[in-house]
Amino acid sequence: MADDEELIRDPKTLRALAHPLRWKLIDVLVNYGPSTATRCAELLGESVASCSYHLNMLAQYGFVAEVPGKGRQKPWRMVRKTQSWSSIGMDDETALAAEAAGDAFLEKEFSSIRERFRGKDHEPLEWRQEMGTYATTEFLTAEEASDVHAKIAEIFKPYADRIENVEKRPEDARPVRFFLATTVAPRRD
Repeated sequence: MADDEELIRDPKTLRALAHPLRWKLIDVLVNYGPSTATRCAELLGESVASCSYHLNMLAQYGFVAEVPGKGRQKPWRMVRKTQSWSSIGMDDETALAAEAAGDAFLEKEFSSIRERFRGKDHEPLEWRQEMGTYATTEFLTAEEASDVHAKIAEIFKPYADRIENVEKRPEDARPVRFFLATTVAPRRD
């Protein structure tokens, strides 16, 4: 979980994340680094105009920015590295915007998972062996669930600087997505 200061609490900013294509654009910029709207369109199978529009919307709310330089087509880069929010303490308008952003994120995430699993057989054997799912139900307290989250976050720390520092990536490294969803069953008293 992000620090309280990093949490998005503005409903307009949250609504900027309420579109699956914007999440896909964020993924492109994270996975491939600075990219033009044309490059994003090629990677996502979308129109250049649509990518340009949505990149501008993300820029308006401080998620991305154009890379300064010459030329007509300028690449875009990530500015805000985390996109986190919490419904705790939100008013109704902000809570609805957060829900819409969360729905768009999940729609993009599940679509990406399906797409990658469909293409699994086209991957080299060493990658096919590493792709899969894992689901478990454990009986935990809220404190124990928090501890599990912290331990998982700790596992990824040694690799975190590879997102921004391309030179630190091993030659054969590829973007590998880990998606963790923690939910709690409703009380049945």
